[in-house]
This record gives sequence, structure tokens and C-alpha cells, in this order.
Amino acid sequence: MMLTVDLRHRLGAFTLDVRFQSEGRLTALFGRSGSGKTSIVNLVAGLTRPDEGVIAVDGATLVDTRNRIFVPKHRRRVGYVFQEGRLFPHLSVRRNLLYGRWFSSVREKRIAVDQVVELLGLGHLLARGPASLSGGEKQRVAIGRALLSDPRLLLMDEPLASLDELRKAEILPYIERLRDEMGIPVLYVSHAIAEVTRLATTVVLLSEGRVLAVGAPADVLSGSEMVPIVGAGEAGTLLEARVAALDATFGLSTLQTQAGKLIVPRVAAGIGSTMRVFIRASDVMLSQSRPDGISALNVLAGRIVDLAEESRTVVDATLDCGGQRLLARITRKSAIALKLAPDTPIFAIIKSVALEQGERR
Repeated sequence: MMLTVDLRHRLGAFTLDVRFQSEGRLTALFGRSGSGKTSIVNLVAGLTRPDEGVIAVDGATLVDTRNRIFVPKHRRRVGYVFQEGRLFPHLSVRRNLLYGRWFSSVREKRIAVDQVVELLGLGHLLARGPASLSGGEKQRVAIGRALLSDPRLLLMDEPLASLDELRKAEILPYIERLRDEMGIPVLYVSHAIAEVTRLATTVVLLSEGRVLAVGAPADVLSGSEMVPIVGAGEAGTLLEARVAALDATFGLSTLQTQAGKLIVPRVAAGIGSTMRVFIRASDVMLSQSRPDGISALNVLAGRIVDLAEESRTVVDATLDCGGQRLLARITRKSAIALKLAPDTPIFAIIKSVALEQGERR
């Protein structure tokens, strides 16, 4: 399915001017608060009429201002999951789910209630009321209600923003299953790099109402455009990895990446599963020789490709480790002491705790 967004819209002093296309199963709109993410989702949903532009989903035009096309929101077949569950407090979980059927314009329902209940693990909750649910459970019900409207596109506006880390960890696997099993493309809003790393198949990077980059997560999240968005301390490299070995004695897993092997705390995925690993540039140390007698388990051999002085005190070093680019942020003093220059052999030292993991299929 192709999603096309080409919009110009003014909201007070803020101007949105965006253009992107995506065929991804989960397209993440990523950027700081105020970058225009929710505004885009509301325009796609039909909650806002744009000043100018085109929105098309799977060949169906929802908006074309030049040709005076504006499909009303109730005819767009777009599901919307908000930051809070917004469940009806007087209805049971089952009846909240079935409410989604009222918005389905599809005569023959493509998605069965039992299918959604199984997908989101809601079977034991059906008779309960929303007041008795945790935040993560409420969001799962909200997702189920949106799915039962038989949407051709699902919009999710920071659905985990109101949850604590424990509840986020609870719901992430369900969103992964939705992405991989339902065949419904998702437009997902987030400013949390860990969520985007784990879930996205396509990333749209936004800043001040403009698109800075569009593409695969490994390309966009590792690109130089990320630095002004997430800040110097959060910029880094996204690696594709495969689980190569499990160490039950010490509770560790070995991941094989193009850059080399990484040892991380035990992951739930089995051997052969694919993962994404995000390594912050500030969590990478450099050494002229392979270090001995240190606690860090991960040391990757490489060479310097580029050096960029971000300030009078900080240098961003780009490494080539087995054909994989890796970003390291070090002090200018360290760069001089190590005599760093393009083609200099170097070893990158990475702490295991600095790795963010996200399973993908």
C-alpha cells in the first residue's frame, strides 16, 4: 500500500510544508514536540482540512485541494488510536470493541472480533469495565476497537506516551504483531527513539513542519540529520543484527552484525531471530589498540572515515567497521591524543548497557 502526503497548511504562526511517500508496514513520524507530527495525522484522518495539497491511500484520493476533493472523515476508512485509550466508561471491554463495528463501511468484514481478541490478548478482559484496566490494557482495547472498524490505514498518535516503562514493554509486542500479521499499514507518531527503532519499517524525520529525511530506519536514524533533532547525546547508529548464541549461565545473548559480534543482556528472541540495535554515539569509546582487562564486552575493529568538529570541545568520528558505519562522539582533546585522521585504524568500545534492542520480523 502506498501512502502519499503532500501538504501545505498554516496553523497560527506554524507552517506545515511536508511531502513524502511510504509503502512501509509501519511508517513512523519522528521528531521533537511541535515538529508537526500530530498535525499530519489529523490531516490524514480528516479532522483538519489542509490549505493546499494531496493525500492518497492505496490509490484512493482522500484530499486534492486543486480538484476540490475532500473525503469526509467518516468515509475515509481510517482508524485512529489516541494517546489515551478514550474508552466508554459505561461499556464493557467487549462492547467497547464492538463499538468499532459501527464505523465499518465494509459490507463483508475482513477482520473478525475473535481475531482481534487473540491478536491483542484481550480474552480474559472482555467482561471487565475500563476502570479496572491498566493503562496498557486500555490502549490494547483502543487498538482493537480501531481495528474492528476495518480501516485501510491505522493512525497511532503517540499511543505509549501516557504509559510507564513497564506498560510500554507490555504493549510493544502487540503492536509488533499488528504490524506483521494484520496487513493494515500504520502511520505512527513518536518522539521516542527506542519505539521507532523497534517498530518502524519506514521513518519520516520532521523538524519545524518540514521533512528532513525519509527512508529505512537504519539510514534515517543513523544519519547526520538526527543530531539537531535528538541532541548530540542521543545521536547514534542503528544496526541490523541476528541472534547468534545464548548464554544461560551469565544471562547474555550474542548478536551478529555487519560490524561484528555484540554481547548484550539476554533477549527473549531465539537463535536466528533478527533484531535492531541502536548504539548512542556518546556510549562509544575509542582506542588505538584492542584493550585488555576492561569490563566492556564489546570491542569492534574499524577505521576512521570522517571527523567532524561539532564544537570547540567535541568531535564526531565516523568509523567503518566491516562495511558498517558507526558514530562515536568524543572530546576534541581525545581526538588529538589518539592522532585521529581518515584511514586511522581504531577500536570502538561499547558498553552492553548502552544497547537498545527491538525485535523485528
